[in-house]
Amino acid sequence: MMRRTGGGLVCYACFLLLSTTLSACGYFHHDVRSYIEEPFPKKLSQWHLFTASRHGLKPNQRVVPYDLNTPLFSDYASKYRFVWMPPDTSAVYREDGPFEFPVGTILSKSFGFPIDVHPGQEKLIETRLLVKTKSGWTPLPYVWNEDQSEATLQYVPDPVEVKWTNVSGHHYDFSYHIPNTNECRQCHDNLRELKPIGLKARNLNKNYPYADGTMNQIAYWTRIGYLRDTPRLDSVPRVAKWDDPATGSVADRARAYLDNNCAHCHQPGGSAGYSGVDFRYTQTEMDRMGFCKSPASAGNVRRLLYDMVPGDPAASIVVYRMKSTEPKVMMPQYGRTLVHQEGVSLIEDWIASLPQQSCP
Repeated sequence: MMRRTGGGLVCYACFLLLSTTLSACGYFHHDVRSYIEEPFPKKLSQWHLFTASRHGLKPNQRVVPYDLNTPLFSDYASKYRFVWMPPDTSAVYREDGPFEFPVGTILSKSFGFPIDVHPGQEKLIETRLLVKTKSGWTPLPYVWNEDQSEATLQYVPDPVEVKWTNVSGHHYDFSYHIPNTNECRQCHDNLRELKPIGLKARNLNKNYPYADGTMNQIAYWTRIGYLRDTPRLDSVPRVAKWDDPATGSVADRARAYLDNNCAHCHQPGGSAGYSGVDFRYTQTEMDRMGFCKSPASAGNVRRLLYDMVPGDPAASIVVYRMKSTEPKVMMPQYGRTLVHQEGVSLIEDWIASLPQQSCP
């Protein structure tokens, strides 16, 4: 079980309890170990990314937490992201697209949900590792056990039953789908090469409350040697926070949402690149975003004719697919079971705000 704070998950037990937990879980203090070829560890603890787990993920030395301006929606799960790079190595800054990371890099993303009977605490479901191996990026899904002492590598995980209630009193009861490695590849593949999705300058350009003080993530990574070739901070791009009107217009926030929820597939070279729709934030041509464009393939979308219709969200296939949970119709295809109601509303508001026009 975990307790959430403004800076992520931290261990809140006293030193004595922490020591006992470390012994029980096998999380003794060792340097992080990176495996860059098979066989990969069956247990998450063998990577030594964390020094504790039962009362919150406590990162090991040089395991750095990070966050994104606008993240991918995953059934309202909380996400806890960490990065580690081998000593004396750095990622190379890129203005557009993911940074170039050195071999041995470990990207870790853990998913958790609240525990109703323990207010303020959460339970981890899975931790996904994306490791830069000798042969390229390799996805490794680890599933947590019931007492949160260990996570086990499962290439084809079973669904996990999740029940929880949000702050508004809405109760969720569903089967949480953990993507298998092939599904991971569907989203992370571009031109048959696996790549990280969220680790772009425009997503990382924000402040983070580190243990030694709040600092911009781009500047912090540069300071600790995790990033090189960094330009002046005021020239680094930034996307809006999808649910914060103070960070951008409805168009800015909607396009940031599509950039991080859809563009990994809907861009040239992506698994849905054949569709001709490009949802990257850097795309500026309306027809390339899908406005007044007939779909290449959209499954059962009733009599809807266009991906998006300016001024008319109800006539837009994108909105219809975002509202669906039917296989081969829903969008995104992987990574969610529920409909993201707030995300749908944002895209509807954006389309509705555009001047109405009749598509040919």
